[in-house]
Amino acid sequence: MLFTVFKQFDRTATAGNQIGYSEFLEEVRSKRIREVVLQENPGGAEIEALTTDDKKIRTTATYLDRGLVGDLISNGIKFRVKPRDEPSLLTSLLISWGPMLLLIGVWVYFMRQMQGGGKGGAFSFGKSRARMLDDTNNSVTFADVAGCDEAKEEVKELVDFLKDPQKFQKLGGRIPRGVLMVGPPGTGKTLLAKSIAGEAKVPFFSISGSDFVEMFVGVGAARVRDMFEQAKKNAPCIIFIDEIDAVGRHRGAGLGGGNDEREQTLNQMLVEMDGFETNLGVIVVAATNRPDILDPALLRPGRFDRQVYVTLPDVRGREQILNVHMRKIPIGQDIRADILARGTPGFSGADLANLVNEAALFAARRNGRVVEMVDFEKAKDKIMMGPERKSMIMPEEERRNTAYHEAGHALVARLLPKTDPVHKVTIIPRGRALGVTMQLPEGDRYSLDKERMLSTISVLFGGRIAEEVFMHQMTTGASNDFERATQIARDMVTRYGMTDALGPMVYADNEGEVFLGRSVTKTTNMSEQTMQKVDSEIRRIIDNQYALARRLIEESQDKMHVMAQALLEWETIDADQIEDIMNGRPPKPPKDWIPSVNKPPGGPSNPPSISSGNATAPA
Repeated sequence: MLFTVFKQFDRTATAGNQIGYSEFLEEVRSKRIREVVLQENPGGAEIEALTTDDKKIRTTATYLDRGLVGDLISNGIKFRVKPRDEPSLLTSLLISWGPMLLLIGVWVYFMRQMQGGGKGGAFSFGKSRARMLDDTNNSVTFADVAGCDEAKEEVKELVDFLKDPQKFQKLGGRIPRGVLMVGPPGTGKTLLAKSIAGEAKVPFFSISGSDFVEMFVGVGAARVRDMFEQAKKNAPCIIFIDEIDAVGRHRGAGLGGGNDEREQTLNQMLVEMDGFETNLGVIVVAATNRPDILDPALLRPGRFDRQVYVTLPDVRGREQILNVHMRKIPIGQDIRADILARGTPGFSGADLANLVNEAALFAARRNGRVVEMVDFEKAKDKIMMGPERKSMIMPEEERRNTAYHEAGHALVARLLPKTDPVHKVTIIPRGRALGVTMQLPEGDRYSLDKERMLSTISVLFGGRIAEEVFMHQMTTGASNDFERATQIARDMVTRYGMTDALGPMVYADNEGEVFLGRSVTKTTNMSEQTMQKVDSEIRRIIDNQYALARRLIEESQDKMHVMAQALLEWETIDADQIEDIMNGRPPKPPKDWIPSVNKPPGGPSNPPSISSGNATAPA
């Protein structure tokens, strides 16, 4: 290839004396040529000549004309023939092997990209991808973890064992081989594992379950072996496997058998944790939010000896978590972490961290110097109810329908016992909803009783009933309410044994997914007669609670009108305003209400009030 390039440059340099082949023959026959040099190449014949007046000329032909030699001899012109220009051995090798070498280079490049690039080269498939953490690259300690005191105590024992193993071994105790951290997403399992690394002062290998399995068979098992080999060299140490359910699922689960590569990886992990060779001083800590799909061999004693449950925090734990995250932002004097904790039931650690971040963003939008309580309230509403869609323009009839719909939910929730207090009602579209009625429990609750579940069903029906009674129409806005109410009633009948007709039996078994190691076919253990009884009991519960909610709304029509007017005027009302309406007092306007600015199109001009007689719907 280089030879061809040089020849091209050489031809370009001499192109100034180039003449046509027919002109060259005319010069020969006219005896104006003194000397000729002929050279035959694979691409054709090249001819260089010296004229009688000492000028050099050049021409080319597609082949060496044998008749030209005779003309040169007959005209007495000296000529000589140069041998062919053969390419060098290196040039020949480049020309013949160049495409193959290019293909090999492209293949190596793509394999390096698929296998992690610079982490060991293209053929280091079986090397472990675990990252080793120490004091220099991990600053998380137990002080940064809050809301899971019991889980911290469990893992603190591991740290104490690694620091002073003689304390436990002198009494015959042995180091646990595996600890499985189980809990819902966002509860801090990975953060707790990082805190172990920060406290233990021992090598800490961190890897994800998905890093084991690749497209090549046997790579996952090789990586497991390599990871434990590295861990043995650095013992005592900790191996942390995040999302272990990626490789630890039931073997043989799914249609047509399981994934052979994943099962080989799991088998190798089982052997390394408790096989013929015991890994002394290596503790495996794993995290998952799906313990029900893990293979039973992983959970037996000798492998994951203990399970640490990292559950959703209670009100005291939420307060501690908020205090940890609020240390990172400037907060105002009115911030009460205990009040925020009571108003965020069911929030995980990740949700609370998001709450603090959203509050800081709201404070920045209003150019505040510190984060105040009003910013936390806005952030809580955004997380629990969705972002506001104030730019959405709703027809006046639809606004009124939404106002009566949400007022129906709020009224039934306020009148029935064992319902969560109504915290806020709004007809501002949030998320995918046109309006929201938010209820907050007074405290953490871990189980539900029959009366509370029945009251919940009635509250869900309050919106549709209000549409029928006051707007004389049915809309699609109650579809989700019906789904939730029907599911609650079905669970009461088929799961919780809360009906006298069917008794304390479970009728909803065998509902597992096929790819989680369950049965391929869904079977039921109910006869046709029992299924009819189940349907009739569900229908009875639905009808009774629907009738109860309708009676409450029809008996309190005056309060419904006032509440709907308040929503149309102010768009959002809180618990204090609802309390005023239910006690017959005019609700107080919001603190930031400016009628000339905040009044929505089509709303009433005066604040709503309680009428003494039978109120009618506003015109």
